[in-house]
Amino acid sequence: MVVATSPDYAPFEFQSLVDGKNQVVGADIDMAQAIADELGVKLEISSMSFDNVLTSLQTGKADLAVAGISATDERKEVFDFSIPYYENKISFLVRKADVEKYKDLTSLESANIAAQKGTVPESMVKEQLPKAQLTSLTNMGEAVNELQAGKVDAVHMDEPVALSYAAKNADLAVATVSLKMKDGEANAVALRKNSADLKEVVDKVIQKLKDEGTYQSYLEKAASLTEVEE
Repeated sequence: MVVATSPDYAPFEFQSLVDGKNQVVGADIDMAQAIADELGVKLEISSMSFDNVLTSLQTGKADLAVAGISATDERKEVFDFSIPYYENKISFLVRKADVEKYKDLTSLESANIAAQKGTVPESMVKEQLPKAQLTSLTNMGEAVNELQAGKVDAVHMDEPVALSYAAKNADLAVATVSLKMKDGEANAVALRKNSADLKEVVDKVIQKLKDEGTYQSYLEKAASLTEVEE
């Protein structure tokens, strides 16, 4: 089973040294392994930039896409999605020195905000902060580097990812201000249309992981690993 992902989004999917080898790890990867185990097949991770993940699924190069993907109405027109496995909250990562500066949406209207290309955080900035300067980048690590270098003022991303970067970088912090999310746009596994049999298995595994608190334990395990930048 080939799973498309973008391993630059700790704690969901990222690269880490495991037993001396650079491997793709994270809560989503553990979930993908659980799905493969249920199906009785070998898991193969296919890494790429986020804006290519769904294309890889659509063209048949991958069987599933697992990359912190929000199941938006627009995406549901093209893909099937599993039941949600993680309820999203999206935050702004800023320089720690600027935390007091960015406390409300007005303060962000004149900011230069980075987001990962093709993501819900990117579209939220476009829709809710149209006066802000948006910098769309393919790699999340690049966006954070731009923030630390003072080239952008904030990076819009899933809150667990923002907290992960803040925990590992003393000069960064998560702002208290946030944009409004649409209801129902939780993270889910993407499948090609008309994948009813596969979706049934994926949903079964996800429901079990949620009921037993296993996905949360995957997140906690991932937080203890060190991310390796490409």
